[in-house]
Amino acid sequence: MNSPHSPRKVRMCPSILNADRANLISEIERVASASDFLHLDVMDNIFVPNQTFTLDESIQIITSSPLPVDAHLMIVNPDDEAPEYARAGAESVTFHFEASTQPLATIQKIQEAGARASLAIKPGTSFDLIEPLLNHLDMVLIMTVEPGFGGQSFMSEMMPKLTQARAALDNCDRDIWLQVDGGISLETIVTAAEAGADAFVAGSAVYKAQSPAQMLSALRKLATQASGLE
Repeated sequence: MNSPHSPRKVRMCPSILNADRANLISEIERVASASDFLHLDVMDNIFVPNQTFTLDESIQIITSSPLPVDAHLMIVNPDDEAPEYARAGAESVTFHFEASTQPLATIQKIQEAGARASLAIKPGTSFDLIEPLLNHLDMVLIMTVEPGFGGQSFMSEMMPKLTQARAALDNCDRDIWLQVDGGISLETIVTAAEAGADAFVAGSAVYKAQSPAQMLSALRKLATQASGLE
């Protein structure tokens, strides 16, 4: 884990939700040079109305990816399954507060398995609900779309929640990243960065670009300028 006084920095986490699933390794290689993490969206068609990767499929991606994997679990049973992603080698494991019955225990199991632990909240969930858990977390994910589908429009009305989260994280005695996921593009990343995000998930904007790596570099530059971070 980082020290509590580590300087904040911008981190780019491209999502493979909109990548060519038949050629995932080559798709990952297209973004590797410009990325900090690979964002792996795991959906079960129960917690969200879509299905992407099973645990076994996810493990294959985690073990073969040239990038460290940032797993985002949009599933109904994260308390049981989230630690499995950490044990498989994911660098960071995010689960949804709304789906968990024992969030603190799950956070601790993820960390004990060697990964960073992150908690996500949907647009309709108040940040206040997860604030008591902050000093146990390594990252908070604020959704700026409803989870379940790629390509949705950025919800600018979530910016007050991002700002609230940034202020709370700055008062913690841990180095906690603030990730934003949903509709991140050249047009929206500045808004999210100015509101306090420092880790950015981008899917459609990246993989619909002619050069995904160049798009990521452009997004990183905008976020860095807007946030004043490295």
